[in-house]
Amino acid sequence: MLHSQIDRVTERILARSLPVRTAYEAKINAAAQKGPARGHLGCSGQAHAYAGAGQDQATLAEGRAPNIGIVSAYNDMLSAHAPYAAYPDLIKKVARQEGATAQVAGGVPAMCDGVTQGEVGMELSLFSRDVIAMAAAIALSHNTYDAALYLGVCDKIVPGLVIAAATFGHIPAVFLPAGPMVSGLPNDEKAAIRKKFATGDIDRKALMAAEMAAYHGPGTCTFYGTANSNQMLMEFMGLHLPGSSFVNPHTPLRDALTAEGVRRALSMAPGKNFTPAGQVLDAKAFVNGIVGLMATGGSTNLVLHLPAMARAAGVILTLEDFADLSAAVPLMARVYPNGLADVNHFHAAGGLGYMIGHLLEAGLMHEDVTTIAGSMSNYAAEAKLDGERVKWEPAPRDSQNDRILRTPADPFQPTGGLAKLDGNIGQGVIKVSAVDKARHIIEAPARVFHDQDSVKAAFKAGEFTSDTIVVVRFQGPQANGMPELHGLTPVLSVLQDRGLNVALITDGRMSGASGKVPAAIHMSPEAAAGGPIAKIEDGDLIRLDATTGSLSVLSNGFDDRTPVTQDLTANEFGLGRELFSAFRRHVGPATQGASPLFKGDDT
Repeated sequence: MLHSQIDRVTERILARSLPVRTAYEAKINAAAQKGPARGHLGCSGQAHAYAGAGQDQATLAEGRAPNIGIVSAYNDMLSAHAPYAAYPDLIKKVARQEGATAQVAGGVPAMCDGVTQGEVGMELSLFSRDVIAMAAAIALSHNTYDAALYLGVCDKIVPGLVIAAATFGHIPAVFLPAGPMVSGLPNDEKAAIRKKFATGDIDRKALMAAEMAAYHGPGTCTFYGTANSNQMLMEFMGLHLPGSSFVNPHTPLRDALTAEGVRRALSMAPGKNFTPAGQVLDAKAFVNGIVGLMATGGSTNLVLHLPAMARAAGVILTLEDFADLSAAVPLMARVYPNGLADVNHFHAAGGLGYMIGHLLEAGLMHEDVTTIAGSMSNYAAEAKLDGERVKWEPAPRDSQNDRILRTPADPFQPTGGLAKLDGNIGQGVIKVSAVDKARHIIEAPARVFHDQDSVKAAFKAGEFTSDTIVVVRFQGPQANGMPELHGLTPVLSVLQDRGLNVALITDGRMSGASGKVPAAIHMSPEAAAGGPIAKIEDGDLIRLDATTGSLSVLSNGFDDRTPVTQDLTANEFGLGRELFSAFRRHVGPATQGASPLFKGDDT
């Protein structure tokens, strides 16, 4: 039987979403009935569409076989996306073998938060999600495709592609992963070296050597941040093939899974097994995705992305949904930064197939959903090679390493470790799956900053000598695009290691790698919108209680203060920020996904 809390939250989402979901379904059903327009294009239009197709021109002109549109986030600066260089040729080859065709419909941008950490470019990162969605829409706007293959992995790329897949929900969608890089320098050693650099105990040359040993080849970074949380999400939501998320690049199994993804897309094209993306992306699929996020201790960035992704499919999610599902779903995995293992170790210990099997058995997931592989029970499996093809075998029932994977009956924590925070500072979230229980409640004076560089400068000047709650504001989507503040992690970790009680409050982001320091993030309303976080003053006593979900300033007269303002004109130019002023003006709040595409239209 389905767990009562999972059932209750799902019914609440269904009821809340009914008007917009009904309108969404009517829209995609009407589009599906019209079908791809290439057969109705004029001769000139068709000639334009097929002119570059080489040996596939004749098949395309006949218009009888399915045509797949490939939307790729390939570039060779991102290690996670570099493997995609070879995908189009393989996809086209397999499509031809099946009597069909495939074309690269278009490319979408893909940036790396790891490269832009602490840099101006990070201020474009969150908005790149919405740019990716729009770029994918342009790619598919030619309306000549019977199905779409989406090639993307990292932080904003997958959410942007899902928004596009939902918008084009009248055609089938298959997401093809590229897999994680093989394991390099252990993540705990890397973190220790970063802290030594922050304290000046090692020089930049030693830091660089460690970073190069950690990030050393093609594939996703091996820690469980947003990129790998995305891959988990696509499997839990039924958009990946079972067992495909964490297979390393450039291996025979990886290629076989890619080929099978092509066949699956063709099998779902209009015909007897027609399975448009809008059928897959329903409320139950999003609940399953949130369950996976909680059970694995995944990235807090998905708390921003999932509401935006869901809204594109006519489903409305709230912070209460995340908190209530987190309270019901136990933490079954320990993957860095929540443990020492990386995603390769996690996959070897049983991986997603193990987790899905046990979650279904415990009634913590919806089994009765539409996926690209049938029902969700088909995902309690692992992929194996059978010659050059893929076969699926039941996933292991026993964990191969109980320091990495456990059952829902014997979890690492009884809950998913994500809590909604409410109080006179606004609404936010906190992830405590890696935070020691002794630090779930922090009460300390505030120290207020308006950027992360000022925090680092105060640290280097030795100004943090007692318990402190660091407030970093004017970092929300309206202010500067809501950059990730992961660069503060080493500084705050050092202070915590020195025995201080420290925490962070911000209207910015901290990602899935926020680690062991309590961090109240995504505070909304943000400071630039006059939110109460802009009322906090140095010395204000603040209480953060992750056990009750409360976050408040305790100082007298706080509610009567006028929010401070900040000159944000420096955020308006440099490295392309000029082009995103419309996004900053029109972006919605973090609680609704911080998107300029869906601002305020879910009521």
